[in-house]
Amino acid sequence: MSGTAIIDVGGGFRSIFGAGILDYCDEQGISFDHCYGVSAGSANLASFLALQPGRTHRFYTQYAFRREYASATNFLKDRNFVNLDYVYSTLSNHDGEDPMDFEALKNNASKLTVVACNAETGEAVYFDKSEIAQDHYDIFKTSSAVPVACEPYVYKNVPYFDGGIADPVPVQRAIDDGNDRIVLVLTRLKDVLREQHKDIMPARILRRTFPNSADRLLNRYQTYNDEVALAKNYAEEGSVLILAPDDLCGLDTLSKSYEGLERMYRKGYAAATHIQSFLTH
Repeated sequence: MSGTAIIDVGGGFRSIFGAGILDYCDEQGISFDHCYGVSAGSANLASFLALQPGRTHRFYTQYAFRREYASATNFLKDRNFVNLDYVYSTLSNHDGEDPMDFEALKNNASKLTVVACNAETGEAVYFDKSEIAQDHYDIFKTSSAVPVACEPYVYKNVPYFDGGIADPVPVQRAIDDGNDRIVLVLTRLKDVLREQHKDIMPARILRRTFPNSADRLLNRYQTYNDEVALAKNYAEEGSVLILAPDDLCGLDTLSKSYEGLERMYRKGYAAATHIQSFLTH
């Protein structure tokens, strides 16, 4: 069994790098047998599979600057810096400002796996397209609920956090699913190790309510570094192509500038030119 896959690991506003890659693929008619999305990466892939190039670019460069989308005001109001319902329902529903083409998403032959973290157990959970319906995009909300910056997103009575704390770079998952050509979209510098220090305080806060997720968060740096190291091994064997920015353009998970977003998008678009030869090599 063989197949092609793309993994978009997300990374908040840095994820516009993946949007650039996927827009290039849409425009060039490049498709994959299986798409794996973590956090904002899952939203990138939803628009890609719905054949709506440019849609995620609009979300990052237009809507994301609205207070309703992401702001300290949101956080003070309901403990959610990013209003996931505004992003994935208000804007994305059939009667929203920028609706998802659900029929195109559903009918796309490519499989979709969205990674989330069960807030109570700390275990990775993998959702597929069967969990999506018109105007019901909850699995993207589960995967994108950044711990402490957001409350866990409750879906079918289970609270979930961002998939990036449980399985941030699901290369082994894609291999195990039978894919032998995998494009991995990173939104950090490829050769810079992730450090623990930024997660220590959030993990301490999280421990009061979700201790298992707090453990995951505290050790996320190691999980991420190990999984990137594994991806590099597969890359040496020729089964994984790693695309990563050479500069973060001043962007972070929850901080952005219009200029930085545009630069990062263009970096992704340019990086995608390597994909066709990799898939057909």
